[in-house]
Amino acid sequence: MAELTYIKELLSTSTGTQGTLLIVRKIYDTLIDEAAKALIPRTEAAYYFGPGDIPGSSIDLNLLTENSMSVRVVAEGAEVPLDKTGYANQNIRPLKYGVAIRITREMLEDSKWNLLQHNVMIAGRRFAENENKIVIVQLDAAANTVTGGAALTIPNITRAMQYLDDADKIPTSFAVGMEVLNDLRNIDTFVDFQKVGNTDMLTKGYLGNIFGMNVLKVSTNAGMTTTSSYVYDRQVSYALAEKRAITVENFELPTYDMSGAVCTQRIAGATIRTNGMAKITTT
Repeated sequence: MAELTYIKELLSTSTGTQGTLLIVRKIYDTLIDEAAKALIPRTEAAYYFGPGDIPGSSIDLNLLTENSMSVRVVAEGAEVPLDKTGYANQNIRPLKYGVAIRITREMLEDSKWNLLQHNVMIAGRRFAENENKIVIVQLDAAANTVTGGAALTIPNITRAMQYLDDADKIPTSFAVGMEVLNDLRNIDTFVDFQKVGNTDMLTKGYLGNIFGMNVLKVSTNAGMTTTSSYVYDRQVSYALAEKRAITVENFELPTYDMSGAVCTQRIAGATIRTNGMAKITTT
């Protein structure tokens, strides 16, 4: 009885804490996951070469030199001038990316969920985010850059589109960072129903199609600079070459009493037509 009175005194003075003095402590059985990141879909690549397309360690792309060969006026009886098309070669050599995961036997035995399996799943996400970073590097090689001010403007977008139009490319996609996305939300033209004909900005948070381009918001935590955006032609902009898809190899370390997995991927990106992309920067 005296012991129970002592416990009550501790509780009344806030000395007792959860997990002590027989106070029930509940641990929620479900792990609260991280937020999914917005990534550029693989379908945005002009070309994707899988393991079956790369018999060796790399693959070559043969590119026709644009606007090569000219037709000239020929005087009667004169020799027809010689000319020919030009060709270029682009080599893509996949690089190896990987992460090794080790979990002690005790953690596997005592954990509330399969720690090894969960870590492998998270590794898969990191590989996807790494691929997104590779894509951003290719888009950064754009031949032209539009320098904006503190906020993105409609003339910034249309000027970037004009760079592609001048090169006979088609602006099909518009990848934006989160600060640029905020700028778009503050442009009345893209919010007013009478001008855009829909309520996408109010229901989805951003307009999915601007000037015929598919708008892609890209996470800052996946290689995208928050103040940058890219207008590009998805038919000619960049390619991805994946020699080895994401592979998981399980292993045991008996001397350390550990189980683990090695996750690897061999992938690389390459720019095809730099004039098929334009970068917009803001401050």
